[in-house]
Amino acid sequence: MKALVAILLILFVYLQYKLWILDGNIKEMWTLEDRIEMLVEENGALQTRNNALQAEVENLKTGKDVVEEKARRDLGLVGKDETFFQIVEP
Repeated sequence: MKALVAILLILFVYLQYKLWILDGNIKEMWTLEDRIEMLVEENGALQTRNNALQAEVENLKTGKDVVEEKARRDLGLVGKDETFFQIVEP
């Protein structure tokens, strides 16, 4: 009976050692779970951004108004029969 208890105690100590100290321990697992959670949130934000960019690409491919608006805003272009005014602050 004492031998069985000793074997079980040694087995218990070994399993605890493996659980808390060796590679793949509990602390490492918690760290990895936190990292996974952070990456999932980051991926969600990036997916939202990608969807917005994809919608903009589709709009640029099909809509002339969007192209004109981007040309005016980003490139400073002026359309036909339009007058450009620039106001300079002192």
